[in-house]
Amino acid sequence: MKYLTILLAFAATAPSAENFPQADVVLLGELHDNPHHHATQAEWVSGLAPKALVFEMFSTEAAEGVSADIRHDKAALLTQLDWWGRASEEAEMYWPIIEAAPDAKLYGSLLDRPAMQAAMKAGVAETFGAEAATYGLDLALPEAEQEAREADQLAAHCDAMPAEMLPVLVSLQRLRDAALARSVAQAFEETGGPIAVITGNGHARKDRGLAVYLARVKPDLTVFSLGQIEDGRSTEGVFDKVVSAPVAEREDPCLAFKKD
Repeated sequence: MKYLTILLAFAATAPSAENFPQADVVLLGELHDNPHHHATQAEWVSGLAPKALVFEMFSTEAAEGVSADIRHDKAALLTQLDWWGRASEEAEMYWPIIEAAPDAKLYGSLLDRPAMQAAMKAGVAETFGAEAATYGLDLALPEAEQEAREADQLAAHCDAMPAEMLPVLVSLQRLRDAALARSVAQAFEETGGPIAVITGNGHARKDRGLAVYLARVKPDLTVFSLGQIEDGRSTEGVFDKVVSAPVAEREDPCLAFKKD
């Protein structure tokens, strides 16, 4: 019920239908645990009426297993999609987004833990597969960008991550961006678009995120990016539009890094 209340509260602030961006791909960023952000995404999806929805949060295999008989069965669908590798209450926040585009085909791009562990051992290009060079995963980042990305990863992990892990985390982020881009490219080829992408702000930013990799394989697609923040706080990255929402209730994420 609380998610419905939030959704109704945000309906009045959503753009009118004629003011939604006319783009092939619309990236709808979020902070994953903020239900206000999901409500905004649902409103945008409703206005955009996409042919496909691409989610960061579930795998390609899970999406391919969505049959016609469970597409509109909330409990069965959320269990099938198995968000982040675990069907949980968090999935409830995403249901209004799926419901807002009832005819949209669903796509996922989540790389599971074994895939990420393989990437740490063999490298992201090997894990991504034959198209790694096409998506630019075989190329090193410019030094300044690599340093900036490592600094971002250190801050995101509460300044508690060993220095030798920072390049690995940057590589894994690039892998996730490329995987999302690959799913978007597939969705466009199969449906003709428009495509709405539900993902974290880091993947939605146009200067570093999935748009960079998508441009390598689908350079003619138009991409619009929405970033979402809390209480007007600044966010890193380039977006076409940024909107703010109330802060979500959450524990201090840095507590997990503190030792007794």
